[in-house]
Amino acid sequence: MTAPDVTVRTVRSADSTTIGYRSVGSGPGLLLVPGAFALAADFDALAGELADRFTVHVVERRGRGASGPQGDAYGAGAECADIEAVRAATGARFVFGHSFGGFLTLEAALAGSAFERIAVYEPGVSIDGSIPVDWADRCRGQLDAGKPAEAFLTFVRGVNPETSGKAPRWLLRLILPLALKKPERLQKHALLPAAIREHAEIAARDNTFREYGRLTQPVLLMAGKEVRSTGAGRAAPRIHEILPGSELKLFPKLDHFGPETAPAAIAAAVADFLLAAPAA
Repeated sequence: MTAPDVTVRTVRSADSTTIGYRSVGSGPGLLLVPGAFALAADFDALAGELADRFTVHVVERRGRGASGPQGDAYGAGAECADIEAVRAATGARFVFGHSFGGFLTLEAALAGSAFERIAVYEPGVSIDGSIPVDWADRCRGQLDAGKPAEAFLTFVRGVNPETSGKAPRWLLRLILPLALKKPERLQKHALLPAAIREHAEIAARDNTFREYGRLTQPVLLMAGKEVRSTGAGRAAPRIHEILPGSELKLFPKLDHFGPETAPAAIAAAVADFLLAAPAA
């Protein structure tokens, strides 16, 4: 099957930062918001699975690709303004966010972005310190010392202390080159400085998740097999508890990166939810 054509466009955010986005497909507009270590192109497969039902616009978040830098005044509010700028430029009615992008999606909706329906997969929302940042200073120091591979190991162990955090560094040094191909590892190393700042934004809003209960749009919350063992996995059911009318869907065979590794399954669930008839 021939891959659908992708068009790359840019828009100016509220602080004049250039924000790129990749568009494909036809139908009602749908924004995709990638997570901390992803580029917009990493969501091409998911966008392609959705392109026969939606005009899909994948946001290139600031600090990567065709978009401008995070900037000295970086914060979640700036990223929410970026999402709103792309929504306004495209007229998108729907939004899907993954991981840190899921956190931003919920924050943008809370800030007033007029999406009709919202879907998130393992949103990076911290509850009772579930997404820690005590690894950040060591990670930053290793980056400053020119040791990005060691810095990434520090991140991997620190961000999920109940899973990857239990593995000794020597073992992860052996596993990561097998689990991640060199281009993917280098991409993660390059995005690590941005990811440190992004995780600081999550920590700054620890335990504010009950504010999402004010959302009036239908919301689909999704999680994979680590729904009980990681902070992002646990966030979906906790938010479901406080968000009236939300739906919770679990994928017992998928991990945190389901939107990238199993795009067909995620696309099917997202499309069914976004295109569902309004409740009577």
